[in-house]
Amino acid sequence: MACSAAFTTLFASNPRAFSTTPAASISNPFSQTLTIPKSFNGLHKPLQSHVPRSISLTRGSHSRRAFSVRASTELPLVGNKAPDFEAEAVFDQEFIKVKLSEYIGKKYVILFFYPLDFTFVCPTEITAFSDRHAEFEQLNTEILGVSTDSVFSHLAWVQTDRKSGGLGDLKYPLISDVTKSISKSFGVLIPDQGIALRGLFIIDKEGVIQHSTINNLAIGRSVDETKRTLQALQYVQENPDEVCPAGWKPGEKSMKPDPKLSKEYFAAI
Repeated sequence: MACSAAFTTLFASNPRAFSTTPAASISNPFSQTLTIPKSFNGLHKPLQSHVPRSISLTRGSHSRRAFSVRASTELPLVGNKAPDFEAEAVFDQEFIKVKLSEYIGKKYVILFFYPLDFTFVCPTEITAFSDRHAEFEQLNTEILGVSTDSVFSHLAWVQTDRKSGGLGDLKYPLISDVTKSISKSFGVLIPDQGIALRGLFIIDKEGVIQHSTINNLAIGRSVDETKRTLQALQYVQENPDEVCPAGWKPGEKSMKPDPKLSKEYFAAI
């Protein structure tokens, strides 16, 4: 609760730290564009169900303002195409453009949302993913971080030393969602606060969401579990006649999704 109070106080006392200057107004002569492959249509058709969902994650009632964490009512379902977007981002201390669909046919994507720059849990997650970026690169996967802050806020945070609560140089882009449209389309936006829950999505090379998790604001995520889930996904896509049991890691025994053949797995554990 102390973290929540500090979070609210910081945002209320210094709103300029979380600038929401529209990305379209940015003019930077040193802009560059990420070299990412051209897209092509995926081979697998996504699921077509679109069932509205809602999340209500309200912390206790208090006299001061509490975190009311009601996200959007519609979530992108696992098995459906990820909502496409194009947005301004900061990478290598430059302003760039990132378009999600340009990764289709080439790379897996770890897309994660976080609430705000210059906060507390967020830098621990962001730097943890950056420090292990090479491991995801080996799995043909790009990492993309997103918040509703402006690119100017992102840049200032990247230029702040880690020992002072900053990020330092990152190995992947931080995307600016100042219009809140990306957070809304992925169902993680808290409308009355204009920030995102800690949503994380694993998107395959066909642009289909294969995994999603959404944490409340005070709960950080695990790089280890994200990597393990990604490896399990890649394994079952390469071996479509097999499935991965709980806690599966590369090199461990998988399972046949068949009443008789699955007994081989159960007999071995």
